[in-house]
Amino acid sequence: MVSEKIINLINEQITKEQYAAQLYLSMSAWFYTQDLEGIANYFRVQYKEELMHADKMFDYVHDIGGTIILNEIPKPPHEFSSAQEIFEKALDHERLVTKSIFNIVKVANDEGDFATTSFLQWFINEQVEEEASASTLVSKIKMVKDNPSALYLFDQELAQRVFNPAAEK
Repeated sequence: MVSEKIINLINEQITKEQYAAQLYLSMSAWFYTQDLEGIANYFRVQYKEELMHADKMFDYVHDIGGTIILNEIPKPPHEFSSAQEIFEKALDHERLVTKSIFNIVKVANDEGDFATTSFLQWFINEQVEEEASASTLVSKIKMVKDNPSALYLFDQELAQRVFNPAAEK
């Protein structure tokens, strides 16, 4: 039996995942206005992944017989000063998501909720990967600086990313 406290934390996490999706979609839109469609594509894929994360949590709450409560999603920022700022904000956001998931795991462990702990292991692994990827991209965008050729190559690299829902399961 999963406690109401855990169900409430997961419902809050669903909102955080949906906010992350909106944040990444907003970042994607900014890159589209800069004609950097490859980087915009990267953030569109991030958007889709975050929605899938929210869906997984939604399904889990349903599967355990909990009440799903969808909360208001805050409006994400839409004005950014630079590509570097966006990548740094993305990394910071991933760190916040990781901290939030770790908190749910801690509470689940404290309550002896092995089902939730097991369920969240996938998210822990995902966050390790997300933070590593975001950190690498921050390093790369810093290397680009004001070099249009380097930015073009970086944009082309990120254009190759595709959303793979099967990998998310």
